[in-house]
Amino acid sequence: MENFYDNLERYDEQVAIITPQQENISYKMLVKEADELVLLAMPRKVAFLICSNTLEAVEAYIGFLRKRIVPVLINEAVDDDLLSNLFKLYEPAYVYGAKEKMDSLAILKGATVLTKNRNYMLLQRNEVPDYSLHDDLALLLTTSGSTGSPKLVRQSYQNITANANSIVDYLGIISNDIAIMTLPMSYTYGLSIINSHLLQGATIIMNDYTLMNKEFWLLFKEEKATTFGGVPYIYDMLKKLRFGRMDLPSLRYMTQAGGKLSKEMAEEFNAICKEKEIKLIIMYGQTEATARMSYLPWESAEEKAGSMGIAIPGGRFELWDVNEQAIEEPDVVGELVYYGPNVTLGYAEQYQDLSKGDERGGKLITGDMAKRDEDGFYYIVGRKKRFLKIFGNRVNLDEVEGLLRREGFDCVCDGKDDEMKIYNTKEGQAADILSFVTKTTHLSKTAFEVVQIDEIPRNEAGKILYSKLG
Repeated sequence: MENFYDNLERYDEQVAIITPQQENISYKMLVKEADELVLLAMPRKVAFLICSNTLEAVEAYIGFLRKRIVPVLINEAVDDDLLSNLFKLYEPAYVYGAKEKMDSLAILKGATVLTKNRNYMLLQRNEVPDYSLHDDLALLLTTSGSTGSPKLVRQSYQNITANANSIVDYLGIISNDIAIMTLPMSYTYGLSIINSHLLQGATIIMNDYTLMNKEFWLLFKEEKATTFGGVPYIYDMLKKLRFGRMDLPSLRYMTQAGGKLSKEMAEEFNAICKEKEIKLIIMYGQTEATARMSYLPWESAEEKAGSMGIAIPGGRFELWDVNEQAIEEPDVVGELVYYGPNVTLGYAEQYQDLSKGDERGGKLITGDMAKRDEDGFYYIVGRKKRFLKIFGNRVNLDEVEGLLRREGFDCVCDGKDDEMKIYNTKEGQAADILSFVTKTTHLSKTAFEVVQIDEIPRNEAGKILYSKLG
């Protein structure tokens, strides 16, 4: 299978990237600048790519892949202390980022400037330990919701290309598509949008605007974006913005992943998209599977609202019972297991792990609990670890969150056995929340504690950071 980034020249003068300033960058120019950037760098070394959604970051990403340098994609907003810890654990030979960020990092003092790229620069660090990388290792990403975490996912060249091809296949991405970025490229979902569109010679509008910025929608309309993707948090924003009333004639399809969209929200957006003749495609994935594992065909969006769909081309699912035996009957909950060429090599927690080969063998035990209906469509029930025992009853924290949100409460749930904590952002609702949750679950109110917080902690992609609650 050919790596798409090795042959981007074939798209020549087609537009690859549109900047926020509406500058058009051709594939020819993208490849030229990407190759020039890494000209003085050595292959099979680790590079920290400290990135935001910019042309310069995409050029570095493509340049590193083509030169067989292994990038670690790190969001530019990462805390400096967490970043310094990553430096000590992974000892990158190269670091690339905006000059202002590079100048602020004491750990980079004395590093050599190899290349400058507008306001970005590629630095070479001195006195880095000499260590080997496995031949298949292509890319390192933080796991979802753990920006700054020392645990990285090891992705292979096959993983990247196989998943990009599958995504192109089931979404029907064409060279005329124009995707506008709504997610960080350091996040697996955001990066998968870049990979799959470059594979097809399509165009990507790089930007760091939020959906609440009017500049985002001006850029969307002026450049005639045909597609965008979002995690559930983005769909919450679209609802607040009254997406149903927006006039976006260029929009061909929308995707959703990065967490389960409630059945009610899926039904609401299905109805809006049906009226507007826009395809809504719900997906499911994890960084450990490169990006995507399933999709819900848009033709089934209405009938199967709330479903994560079916396995992507080239992949397949199983459900396991407590004895790790495959469940064959429909509507029985089990742990979701995925098989496919996009299953990554494993984790790394320090540079010594980067010489390891494939530890998963194409099988990923997802940690998600799911069920399958009679038609073969899968439904996520919750995380395996997002269950508590409350007075002997097994309670799904995700289901409780969903019930509270449907009732109009802005809450998230966490805790331990016999002690569920409900974190709420609005004052004066504790009594109502307790009354509702005890009535709905039929459990004693002594099992619940409502905790007042200013806001729900989220990462840069909008995913809830449960570890920051307690």
